[in-house]
Amino acid sequence: MPNITVSIPHQLTREDAKCRLQEQVAKLRAQHGGLITSLEDTWTGDRMDFSVRAMGQSISGHLTIDDDAVHVEVALPWFLAMLANTVKQKIEQQGGDALKAVPKK
Repeated sequence: MPNITVSIPHQLTREDAKCRLQEQVAKLRAQHGGLITSLEDTWTGDRMDFSVRAMGQSISGHLTIDDDAVHVEVALPWFLAMLANTVKQKIEQQGGDALKAVPKK
């Protein structure tokens, strides 16, 4: 299986980054429930292991939260390998949006 690796910079605490990523997973479940038949996530400290079943395909991976970036690795099945660039861009976009610092007032 081809792997996608993405690093998304952030300026949050690890705990804030984790909370935002947990919220993002909840949004994915709500928004794409018709396409996703299974979305499992397990947190161990600052690492989340995940698996997704969508369109009859299984996708798995993990992410780790560091002080200044979140590192995501996704294993795509061969069938979805041709969409690797699109998947990578979506992860970068949605992850970046979720981890964007909110200006203090």
